[in-house]
Amino acid sequence: MNKVMVIDDEPFILMMIEDKLKSAGISVIVRRESGGALPIIKRERPDLLILDWMMPEVSGIELCRMVKGDPETTHIPVFLLTAKGQESDRETGLNCGATMYITKPFSPRALLDSVKKTLAHE
Repeated sequence: MNKVMVIDDEPFILMMIEDKLKSAGISVIVRRESGGALPIIKRERPDLLILDWMMPEVSGIELCRMVKGDPETTHIPVFLLTAKGQESDRETGLNCGATMYITKPFSPRALLDSVKKTLAHE
């Protein structure tokens, strides 16, 4: 069974993503805090990460850079989820190593389709 870790400080977003992925038979780990996430990512070994860009402790961009910069986690695809919709923000997100850049509001169905497509290529 595929495992996805979602890190977002908005409970509604976490619940919506968790419900959508679980209904598709995907195991989901949710976290509301980004601080200290890298050791948990290493321990849990998710097949994909969904990170909110704007988090209080460590931004999704910073965490993406940490994940992509660590030999143990560099292979994990990262989706950045954000309200930042400018083209320069998208470039920043993709340049940090994100596989996909998704702006809020987003379609849960489209997110699930992207997750399935990415996991099928793993």
